[in-house]
Amino acid sequence: MAEAPPPPPVVVVIPPRPSPPLGAAPNMTLPAKAADGSRRTVNTAVTPAQALWNLRSAYNVAALNCTGEQGAPILGGYTEFQKKYAKSLAAANKTLDKEFKTRFGAKAIREREAYQTQVYNFFALPPVVPSLCQAALDIANALQDVSAAQLEQFAPTGLANAEAPFRAFFDSYEQYQADLLAWEAQYGATRAEAANGDSLS
Repeated sequence: MAEAPPPPPVVVVIPPRPSPPLGAAPNMTLPAKAADGSRRTVNTAVTPAQALWNLRSAYNVAALNCTGEQGAPILGGYTEFQKKYAKSLAAANKTLDKEFKTRFGAKAIREREAYQTQVYNFFALPPVVPSLCQAALDIANALQDVSAAQLEQFAPTGLANAEAPFRAFFDSYEQYQADLLAWEAQYGATRAEAANGDSLS
């Protein structure tokens, strides 16, 4: 009596390896989270003057990087922002000079320049710039109803709106990292065996 044929090899269907959101690099370092779960960024717990200056920085990054149909109104809005609020921005700048001088003494200029570089780099994160462009359009529209006297009061809200797409991206990237760890734990060894020529798919 002929022996029964051996069972077919087990086919392991491996789902695609998770990839970073928005085409981001696979090894990014995210801003840390505090004990309460909130994410600490360069915009966290800043003074009113710093909030305004960081909003200006975000708007500036958008004006320099947003192109196409969005580009013109953002650049025009930023130019108007600089003119309309010139006195308020100058006052904020002077306040920041004093704040950094109080905190850092003789190192104030260097510390402020280093911090400001961090702010610009934060808002210039390539995967998120397209979303920043939309946020900048929304901010430009909102500023039409903001007087010079109201600008400092508006700044924290405007800054939060500019930062929102970055926070969403960080959360998405954190989920990608978790998904990747789970994928590696379940399928990493299987994929390695398949690459070595074992009977897996």
